Amino acid sequence: MTGAQRLRTADGRDVRYFDTGGAADAPVLVWHHGTPQTGAVIEPIAVEAASRGLRVISVARPGYPGSSARPERSVADAATDVLAVLDALGVGGFLTAGASGGGPHALALAALAADRAAAVVTFAGLAPFDRSPDWFSGMADPGGLQSALAGRQARLAYAETAEFEPDSFTARDYETLSGAWAALGTDAGLGAAEGPVGEADDDVAYVSPWGIELRAVRSPVLLVQGGADRVVPATHAAALLERLPHAELWIRPRDGHVSVLTALGVALDWMRAQQ
Repeated sequence: MTGAQRLRTADGRDVRYFDTGGAADAPVLVWHHGTPQTGAVIEPIAVEAASRGLRVISVARPGYPGSSARPERSVADAATDVLAVLDALGVGGFLTAGASGGGPHALALAALAADRAAAVVTFAGLAPFDRSPDWFSGMADPGGLQSALAGRQARLAYAETAEFEPDSFTARDYETLSGAWAALGTDAGLGAAEGPVGEADDDVAYVSPWGIELRAVRSPVLLVQGGADRVVPATHAAALLERLPHAELWIRPRDGHVSVLTALGVALDWMRAQQ
């Protein structure tokens, strides 16, 4: 696996990315990390992808370690950084997937490069904010996203006193984090280690216009959702299903926000079948 690399954008920003490499003709999976994470290709993703012959490329969004901040960025803005990396690496067609906050970014990439994205998978992904208070219903701790409605400075101020709400995760989530997906928790800590800018800018982007239309996603989409999710409730997956023209929904009734990731292997098999 290659280490972290950097790309300098046309507007002078640094973008940090990770590339597992592999055969020159290996199909590419573009992975979009959650909020907060570093963008590194953590072990369970690398293992599942490698067993299916996939090369994984993952990009740290602006404000996360190694990637310059980009205040007021939209979801689409972050996706354009991913496209810049793919273009620099000479990648044409690709598969793309994202977990939690990575879900909107996977969809944005597929919308911006509709002729290159063969398939999309989201795990517990947010739906676009519809200005309804119901959008927050079922979230154990919606404070960060609610503060983001008032803008970047309000979200950064919220971060000064915010603490993790343990009830956000189910017993199955904690079991998953103590087992095969332990690297996810470690990476989340590293993603937040340099401060709250990346996470705050993510949250502002989620509750602002994404900069893309979901109907522009022409590739098949698989929405994988835990029925017991207390971070991104299943109502978000249902809303996405209504707005994506070529989507299907897999509900895993017992899974929460983290344990739903144990479906990664079967979801990758679904993706490969779309090629």
